[in-house]
Amino acid sequence: MIDIEVLHRVSKTLAERKAADPDSSYVSSLYAKGTDAICKKVAEEAAEVIMAAKDKDILHVVWEVTDLWFHSLVLMHHFGLSVDDVLAEFRRREGVSGIDEKKSRQEK
Repeated sequence: MIDIEVLHRVSKTLAERKAADPDSSYVSSLYAKGTDAICKKVAEEAAEVIMAAKDKDILHVVWEVTDLWFHSLVLMHHFGLSVDDVLAEFRRREGVSGIDEKKSRQEK
């Protein structure tokens, strides 16, 4: 079972980094560079997940998914979103067919 609290602690740190000096914080430097730089980092991490999976390097997959989740959290915080927003969406989708859920989004 995942420790949801660790995601909340990381989120709290990410929120605090918004006010940090970009020269002293990697996350703050991403925020300062803006949406394009953050999106580029998320895409890079997603590609690294795919490469690790194709190599069947399970430990590397874990490392890269962790990086992907982290940078996705940075992107979410950049837009004022939180872990709780994603958890709420998971709760909404729980028990719903993936096909039905996707159709409901296309109808909107």
